[in-house]
Amino acid sequence: MVAIKTRTIFVAVIGISLLAAAGCETAAQTGAAVGVLAGAGIGQAVGGTAGATIAGAAIGGAAGYMIGNEQDKMEARARPVRIHEEMDFVVVNVTNSNGSISRVRLWREGPGFVGTRGEYYNHLPTQDELRPIYGF
Repeated sequence: MVAIKTRTIFVAVIGISLLAAAGCETAAQTGAAVGVLAGAGIGQAVGGTAGATIAGAAIGGAAGYMIGNEQDKMEARARPVRIHEEMDFVVVNVTNSNGSISRVRLWREGPGFVGTRGEYYNHLPTQDELRPIYGF
């Protein structure tokens, strides 16, 4: 009878963890769900009792949450840098002689712009100014 209860709890923990992992929006949530699943499995394998399964799930969930939360923090710190980088460049489309388009990425530098080949423009260049360098 005890073995049936332990297996039932183990299966329930696995099912709940899989459902939770499917709806996770953050690394902390995913880490907690995976941690619960791994912890329950380890608790069941080591202890073989319902208490060991539950304790393993609790410890695994807490550890998984902490790891995922740190990943979320690192991602949040990196996000403003990416947004700033995206704001510091413009793309000018250069229409080529065959009708195709070359996309030229220019970075803002002071009052002007720098092309990918290192050339400096003191204004936002037009496609006619960029065509000799980037077009064909």
